[in-house]
Amino acid sequence: QVQLVESGGGLVQAGGSLRLSCVASGRGFSSYNMAWFRQAPGKEREFVAWSSGNVYYADSVKGRFTISRDNAKNTVYLQMNSLKPEDTAVYYCAASTRYYTSTDVKTYDYWGQGIQVTVSS
Repeated sequence: QVQLVESGGGLVQAGGSLRLSCVASGRGFSSYNMAWFRQAPGKEREFVAWSSGNVYYADSVKGRFTISRDNAKNTVYLQMNSLKPEDTAVYYCAASTRYYTSTDVKTYDYWGQGIQVTVSS
């Protein structure tokens, strides 16, 4: 069983930056595909970015967000720059044990509890 714990959310003005962190418990972190998703009120959970040997971003965050990971610390990060009010959401860290990467929520096996990010205009 893997537990994921997010931190680093909060309130920021438009144009500002935040860095989210997600620490995973247990072994095998380096073999997991790790991703960030987000869910705004009244909307479905959507893909933001994933990291395996490569990285991949949703078009809405490309050029502004950066996903990275430190396997020695069992941690994945999401650096968010040039934040916009439409980035306001609960952000979730997710881990997949599958051999392929995916943007589909159904392919992720473990989820964090989520952390609020609010961007004011």
